[in-house]
Amino acid sequence: MQPTILVIEDEQSIADVVIYNLQKEGFAVVWEREGRSGLARAQSLLPDLVVLDLMLPGIDGLQICRALKAEPKTRTIPVMMLTARSAETDEIVGFNMGADDYVTKPFRVQPLIHRIRALLRRVETAETGKTVLELHGLEIDRTNHVAKLHGTPMDLTPTEFRMLWTLMSQPGRPFSRNELMETSRGEDANSLERTIDVHVRSLRKKMGDTADMIETVRGVGYRFVRK
Repeated sequence: MQPTILVIEDEQSIADVVIYNLQKEGFAVVWEREGRSGLARAQSLLPDLVVLDLMLPGIDGLQICRALKAEPKTRTIPVMMLTARSAETDEIVGFNMGADDYVTKPFRVQPLIHRIRALLRRVETAETGKTVLELHGLEIDRTNHVAKLHGTPMDLTPTEFRMLWTLMSQPGRPFSRNELMETSRGEDANSLERTIDVHVRSLRKKMGDTADMIETVRGVGYRFVRK
């Protein structure tokens, strides 16, 4: 079956471009131009992915994203925010509300399609039980607890392994130090928030020429580069 994508966008010209190109790629597309109707359609249709504008009549995209991520039946639907807001603070707010990706206008069509396919693959991977991520020459296998850099095994501590998995699982999404501390707990269950910086420095050293793939987000924490 072709994946179904719900586009919630009030600007006709932008919606036309997105819908045309998605249909050309073989996706089934449903369009809503108002916030409340868009949320209702997402809850009833349960699409494979939602492309969501931030500035909408009725209720805005942040409210829609928060509502979708709060309900069990819609929580796993990937949400791609498509917005003219390009400030880093807006992007961080979007990710904190549960967005899976954030694309600013104006955008290029093919990169947009590529990122939509990447989000759908991520969901498919989770649903089929696959636990391997590959990005920028890094490969991490959660089942076998193996991480590789350009095919060479990496000597990671359990905490570093969990941190790398968390960051790579949602490239582009900023994670606070507290979030990374929670996801990294294990043998180091009593770790303090400030030790996350120590773990990140150690992890970067082991990442060789891919070390800059972990970016520092000032005032927030860290994220894995998605491009």
